Amino acid sequence: MELSRRQALAGAAMTAALPLFQSNHASADAVAPQHQVASYYRYKVGDILVTVVSDGAATFPLADNFVLNANRDQVNAALDKAFRPKDQLTIPFGPLVLNTGGKTVLIDTGSGAAAFTKSKGAVGQFGANSAAAGVDLSKIDMVVISHFHGDHVGGLLTADNKPAFPNAEILVPEVEWKFFMDDGEMSRAPAGRMQAVFKENRRVFDALGRKVTPYQWGKDVAPGLLAVETIGHTPGHTSFVLSSGNDKVFIQSDVTNTPDLFVRNPGWHVSYDQIPDVAEATRRKVYDMLVAERLKVQGYHYPFPGVGNIEKDGSGYRVVPVAWNPSI
Repeated sequence: MELSRRQALAGAAMTAALPLFQSNHASADAVAPQHQVASYYRYKVGDILVTVVSDGAATFPLADNFVLNANRDQVNAALDKAFRPKDQLTIPFGPLVLNTGGKTVLIDTGSGAAAFTKSKGAVGQFGANSAAAGVDLSKIDMVVISHFHGDHVGGLLTADNKPAFPNAEILVPEVEWKFFMDDGEMSRAPAGRMQAVFKENRRVFDALGRKVTPYQWGKDVAPGLLAVETIGHTPGHTSFVLSSGNDKVFIQSDVTNTPDLFVRNPGWHVSYDQIPDVAEATRRKVYDMLVAERLKVQGYHYPFPGVGNIEKDGSGYRVVPVAWNPSI
């Protein structure tokens, strides 16, 4: 059987192209990256510069009790709807650095340098990403803590338990400090996770000599940064309204955990919520407000960089991410 002229020309063209394809493939394999570039993102709220600095993300198997009042099939259906893998969760962490009123202010710290080693680099990335963003930790003036969970306070210490922010004033919610530093509350905490939370907070704050400044809700804790009561996740859990001029954003801390589950299903109770019913009531109140006021929200556990708007979606809500902006 003889090849037609068209078939012969097509075959020759393909043969000539093969080295090009092979070369590109080999080159791609040779430089295949193993890590993302440094994760930080900047935007402005009026005159205030916000830098979201990723502390990384933890990926772990879905536990049956991760959502206290929904079963595994329901949770997997929600993950599938959000185009996430079933039976697995990935939770990001996003501390914020603010340049406001001549001050450099950090909101929450990530899990810390010790967690970087323990997690093989999955979390505890704040230090490296801050350096890449040009943030000098020794020049941070204030560290504002939203609540006392390890992924928010662990970064107060270096890997050898020294202050990670040696020149910063550490501000903590007054109610949170009173609760977790109370020996009676610690003695009554259930064995397991809650006892561990108490002990970890004692370890962190004792290493700092308990040198903290408690703050109250309803007052500015830094220029343009208003502390707002959003209890339930913990007894003193705090969110913030950051405002400058006519612009503002609601920094929700842990009003919700991963939005794929708890924004879409605000009635679901994450196992980390200390007072689940109160946390749900707070969540609904906050999200109804965000919808009504069309107020931007910054989520600590939202996909990076974690800023968006909220719209009502059936019996729940949906996050509409703010478009990435190449300029500040």
